[in-house]
Amino acid sequence: MLKIETIEAAAGRAVLRLEGQLIGPWVDELERAYAALSAGDVAVDLSEVSFVERRGVDLLRSLGARGVPLLHCSAFVAEQLKARA
Repeated sequence: MLKIETIEAAAGRAVLRLEGQLIGPWVDELERAYAALSAGDVAVDLSEVSFVERRGVDLLRSLGARGVPLLHCSAFVAEQLKARA
């Protein structure tokens, strides 16, 4: 299960705040949520993400490569992102 909440941060930046596990159909849901906001300045808050599967890692790395800030990443998720590099 993954909860995706869009919040408005300072300077008009939208933040996709994730809570749970980025697995299965939730990877596609995050991609859709990002696409709906991609016309503006977007960041992804990973502070409440406990696990990311391979497809989720690939998506997060792709977003990072496009300049999307990945905020508040836990040490565990940071290792997952490094391990797939």
